[in-house]
Amino acid sequence: MKKILALGLAAGLVSLAACNNTPREQAADNIEANTEAVADNLEDMADDATTTAAENNLENQADAVRATGQNQAEDMRTNDPDTNLANGM
Repeated sequence: MKKILALGLAAGLVSLAACNNTPREQAADNIEANTEAVADNLEDMADDATTTAAENNLENQADAVRATGQNQAEDMRTNDPDTNLANGM
């Protein structure tokens, strides 16, 4: 399963690199793709969990990873990483 995911992720990154996006947009897309892959793995683990509590915990982790990835990607797209304008510095 991990090998298939790694190959799919690599293929996705190669296809993203072929686009005419700016480097910042590519980086944001890569952040989203990577966190989506991690969240998908956590959800797969949740499906195999033996207890409801473990399943809920893994689902919550997947949601948190997705949200973090989306926030980081959005920050990458909208803020200058050299000046860190998001927090006023």
